[in-house]
Amino acid sequence: MKFTDSPVIELKVRDSLLSLQQDNGSMHVGTTVWPCSLVLVKFAERWTPFSSPPSEQNSYSHLLDFRNKRAIELGAGCGAAGMGLYLLGLNDIVLTDIAPVMPALKRNLKRNKPVLNKSLKTAQLYWAKEDQIKAQGPPFDIVIAADVVYIEETVKPLVETMEALIGESGVVLLGYQLRSPEADKLFWEMCERIFKIQRVPHEDLHPEYAYEEADVYILRKKGPFNPSSSRGSKLAL
Repeated sequence: MKFTDSPVIELKVRDSLLSLQQDNGSMHVGTTVWPCSLVLVKFAERWTPFSSPPSEQNSYSHLLDFRNKRAIELGAGCGAAGMGLYLLGLNDIVLTDIAPVMPALKRNLKRNKPVLNKSLKTAQLYWAKEDQIKAQGPPFDIVIAADVVYIEETVKPLVETMEALIGESGVVLLGYQLRSPEADKLFWEMCERIFKIQRVPHEDLHPEYAYEEADVYILRKKGPFNPSSSRGSKLAL
C-alpha cells in the first residue's frame, strides 16, 4: 500500500518541514515515498532525548541519542528516513541506493537543502557487493532500512549487507511492512540467525503515524550479551 499518490509528500520533523517529490509511475520502487520511512522518523522524533524532557520512562533515550554516531541508510529511495533522522541529530550519515534511484534521491536532497542546511552524503550501493560495502568504511553504529523487504531474491544480499555494515555494538533501525510472504519468511529466518530482534510496540509509535500495517524493529548482532530474539516483545533497552 502506498502512503499517497500525491506527487509531493510533506513530513514535519520538529520545527522543520521536509518536502519529498515522488514518482509513482517509475519502474523502480525507490522513487516512491513508502509509509515505513515516515513511521520510523516519527517514532524517533517522539522519543529522541532532544525532543522530550529527560525521563526514566523514556526507555529509548540511549538508543536514539545520535551524538557521535555514524550511520548508513540502505535503500534510501527518496531520502525521507535519512533526512528525517539527520534533523533529529544523526549528523554523520550516508544515504545509499542503486544507480537508477540515485537521481530521485539527489533531487530530493537538493530540494530540501535549505531545510537541512547542508548536502547530505550519498553513495551507490548494491547489496552484497563487497567492494561497495568496504568503500563505505564500516563498521557503523546505526544501519537504517525502511520498507526494503519486498522481493525474495534480494533478501539474502540485504541481510548480508546489514551484517557487514553494522558494528558489534551497533543497531539496525528497521521500518517494516509485510510485502511478500515468501520474502518475509526468508528475511526473518536469516535475521534470527544473526540478530537479536526486538519489535517496538505500536503504542510507542507516534500516535499519528502508528499504521496498523507498519512496524519498527531494532536489530542487534547476537553475542554473549544479546543471545536471543524477541520479535513480539517490548524493548528492553
